[in-house]
Amino acid sequence: MSVNKVILVGRLGNDPEMKSTQSGSAVANLSIATSESWTDKQGQRQERTEWHRVVFYDRIAELCGRYLSKGRQVYIEGKIQTRKWTDQQGQTRYSTEVIGREMKFLGERGGASEGAGNYNRGGGSNDWGGGGGRPQQQPSAPAPFQPSGDGGGFNDDDIPF
Repeated sequence: MSVNKVILVGRLGNDPEMKSTQSGSAVANLSIATSESWTDKQGQRQERTEWHRVVFYDRIAELCGRYLSKGRQVYIEGKIQTRKWTDQQGQTRYSTEVIGREMKFLGERGGASEGAGNYNRGGGSNDWGGGGGRPQQQPSAPAPFQPSGDGGGFNDDDIPF
């Protein structure tokens, strides 16, 4: 058995880059920064920031484009995937990214406090999402949105902010 699961809590470095597939499905490319800090042996505070490429597809990608912006804090679950491609000079290149499966909006947006939104690709046994074992929201936040089994059939009234 093997597991390929990534959990990130970080901030967007830029607004989402929105694209569409040839079939018209939405694609959102995000740049997420995670930071860690510590005190070194000399007592100096150190900080390191890692940048992560994250890709969302379909309805979650549309939500990213609509509601996310630079600086926004998000919780992301997904899997790591490495793609191999050839650049314009014929050189083989590799790109490692997180393929997002679930996203929660965290923190504040526009300076006003809000509840976290929870979005995943739910549905049947072959779809992403479903099941338990995910981190729970803080008690003060409203109950997370649970998409219907059709994988994204909801309207803007279902969004908790």
